[in-house]
Amino acid sequence: MSFPELLSALLLLLGLGFLVANVRVAWSFMRARQLRPTAVLTWKGARPPFYGLLILIGVVLGLLVAFKLIVQGRSPLQVFGEGMMFLYYAYAIPLSLRIARGFYQDGIWIDSGFVPYSRIGGLTWREDDQVTLVVVDRIRRLARSLIVPQQYYSEARRLLHDKIASHDLHFSGRSLNLGGHDEREDV
Repeated sequence: MSFPELLSALLLLLGLGFLVANVRVAWSFMRARQLRPTAVLTWKGARPPFYGLLILIGVVLGLLVAFKLIVQGRSPLQVFGEGMMFLYYAYAIPLSLRIARGFYQDGIWIDSGFVPYSRIGGLTWREDDQVTLVVVDRIRRLARSLIVPQQYYSEARRLLHDKIASHDLHFSGRSLNLGGHDEREDV
């Protein structure tokens, strides 16, 4: 296999990976739009570190795709990989920031997606230079996080306390039920 063929195969493989990422962001955005009417306490997502650089990468990839399509006359299949990367950096990342993080009637939208209250197996707070809610998924046994802006911290604690009191959110189960404590104090 020659170098150009190897490079084309690698770009096609990267394009497929970025296609999956683009579809996931689009699906998350559509899901967030459906959940918007049930928002209880939400805020705008924080920009990732080096956000400007990510957008610059998107612009450069857009110019590269335009150059290859218009000047070089390549087929769209030949620029599939670069095109999917362009869509991710120029559109998917800014689109994902438009998803409101926080608390909804049926769950929490954390930084990596929506977790229904029924799937939450544990919660804890990390209070460093920023306040972070750590959510443990009951099924996957994964810990995922949500950065809570300081001005929403007390309201978020109260909301979680109320969800536990109303039994919308509970941690009882074989491995977590040690007895003798009030679940509302876990928040």
